[in-house]
Amino acid sequence: MSRRPYIRPVSRSSWYLRQARYRVYMLRELTCVLVTVYCVLLLAGLATLAANGPERWQAFLAAQQHPAWAVFHAIALAYFIVYQTMAWFQLAPKAMPLQLGGTRVPAAAIVAAHYLAWLIITVFVFWLTGVI
Repeated sequence: MSRRPYIRPVSRSSWYLRQARYRVYMLRELTCVLVTVYCVLLLAGLATLAANGPERWQAFLAAQQHPAWAVFHAIALAYFIVYQTMAWFQLAPKAMPLQLGGTRVPAAAIVAAHYLAWLIITVFVFWLTGVI
């Protein structure tokens, strides 16, 4: 055994840019930033509602109508719905492998079933809300 083992140098700031799977991992972990912003926003709203009365609550709600917040909410919603859903659906065949009789259900069929269920539920919710 060597007294001085080889230690591979790793950049502290850009290690995730080297491989595509690292970039995908970091994009998925970016969720914590969005969740933190929503938690702080919820706590601020609750504190405003509890301490300052209805007029300050209305001012808080009016501040949420600012275009910057609307853009943030739209980006966060798209990120959560599209990217996170796609990541979970790709993981589904590994999390719940199905076996019918003696054969395994192909991973593509499991993922396709999840997308089909997502589409059906989305159409049903749109129908309930009167969008379609």
